[in-house]
Amino acid sequence: MGARRFCFVGRVQGVGFRYTSRRIALGLSLQGYVRNLADGSVEMFAQGPQAALDRCLEEIRDSFGEYVREVTVTELPSDPRYSDFSVRY
Repeated sequence: MGARRFCFVGRVQGVGFRYTSRRIALGLSLQGYVRNLADGSVEMFAQGPQAALDRCLEEIRDSFGEYVREVTVTELPSDPRYSDFSVRY
């Protein structure tokens, strides 16, 4: 188990990014959240098996490659507070 914080920069708000990311994360049995940030980027915290975290990023890039200009990935410890994956507002 691991956890990562992804920060997606580009045209990532208003294009269905959060809901698609949630669908991808749930399909990979990840826990955490995705939310828009005030600066126009999108933050995702996801935890689960390392292979699923890798696959999640691959699937998001496949779905939104033309919209994402930059991705920052930070490794974090798992957080037991998360048992599902949600869209935060």
